[in-house]
Amino acid sequence: MNQASTTHGAQTVALGQSRGNLEVLPVVMRYCLYARKSTEEDEKQALSIDSQIKEMLEMAMRDNIQITEIRKESHSAKDSGQRPVFNKLISDIKKDVFNGILCWAPDRLSRNAGDLGAIVDLMDQGKIIEIRTHGQKFTNSPNEKFLLMILGSQAKLENDHKGENVKRGLRAKCEQGWRPGRPPLGYLHDKYAEKGERKVYVDPKRAPIVKKIFEKMANEELSCRKIHQWLNSETDFKTRSGKLMPLSLVQRIIKEPYYYGEFEYPTGSDKWYKGGYEPIISKELYTKANERLTRNNISRQDCKEFAFTKLIKCGHCGSGITAEEKFKKLVDGSVKRYVYYGCARSRNTKCNHGLLREEEMIEQLVGLMDKIDINEIGIKNKFEDEVNRFYKFSKGILGVTGSDFEKQKNLDIRNYAKYVLKEGSILEKREVLGCLESKLVMRDKQITLIN
Repeated sequence: MNQASTTHGAQTVALGQSRGNLEVLPVVMRYCLYARKSTEEDEKQALSIDSQIKEMLEMAMRDNIQITEIRKESHSAKDSGQRPVFNKLISDIKKDVFNGILCWAPDRLSRNAGDLGAIVDLMDQGKIIEIRTHGQKFTNSPNEKFLLMILGSQAKLENDHKGENVKRGLRAKCEQGWRPGRPPLGYLHDKYAEKGERKVYVDPKRAPIVKKIFEKMANEELSCRKIHQWLNSETDFKTRSGKLMPLSLVQRIIKEPYYYGEFEYPTGSDKWYKGGYEPIISKELYTKANERLTRNNISRQDCKEFAFTKLIKCGHCGSGITAEEKFKKLVDGSVKRYVYYGCARSRNTKCNHGLLREEEMIEQLVGLMDKIDINEIGIKNKFEDEVNRFYKFSKGILGVTGSDFEKQKNLDIRNYAKYVLKEGSILEKREVLGCLESKLVMRDKQITLIN
């Protein structure tokens, strides 16, 4: 039979029996004090880490227990294998660095089945000889291990029940007409009410502007960008942090059904609730604005691609360079198309960057090719592929060989780049500029290179 006793921090373990004589060797206990505090709501009432350490040190001094090391962490124990300090403790126990654990309560070690199983498995292997808690002791005996597993399972059960209780509370709140979490811009929480009972009221400062955003999209048929410019130039609309409204927030506001008095919770669940607050807009206005938003998005997806957009930055504000096309009816009845490049004004809505015609931009880019180091035109491999492809064509169809082809092959790469900029397709032009190692900047209608 196995026997174990603990005296002054040392434990004696029966190792074997020979001819009726029991051979007993002392085992020096190496305890690790483990303290954990979860940062989640469900454990805010648990003792803090410092309090746990203080209580366990007093117990160790009273029982003459030698603590080898103190380890602490702030992490939830709901999921297994997610605590780095605990994982290191288990690893060190497997390496025989420790053979005992001190902690305030079993739920400090584990609140899930995975970590609890790892601890019990180490006790079965004899790696953990003893676990000490406040008022309890667990050794490798069936009854004490069973009690440890019951207490660990109870902690997991409490964990699961708390999760269910939270979900039930959130559902009840939704059924009363209040969406959990902070309301969108245009509404305010009653900050003086008790937590869980805070109602939502219309923000008298922001709500009228939110309504105008929907009206401008639905009735005036403005784009999100133009509404964004209007907000930042003609209103004092600010976010809760006091900053200017970002462009992305305009679209999020228009897509938010909360404003007409209904909400979905959780998002994507298709569970809808009637709000208990005052709507800012009607459902008809919301529907009309979103139909217009959808048409705007389709128009953007179907818009034409220009050769030099997304490759050049504005030298004044750092925004990207965008393009627009204009058509002019000539005297002979024909129509001439013009393409102009200018600042997209994504970083500065008031940037006074001039417009540059595409023909003038191409001439400037062609001129830059003479100033660029040949290694900086990262199209050498592509050029050589084109030459080899043309060589096969020349040899097989035209019968061009020898020195005649070598003259063609020695064509300067700069000239190839210039040719592509003038005569190439939109994709080829973008490929040439995309291969440049330096950045292109447009400032006062002039294109320059910066490193």
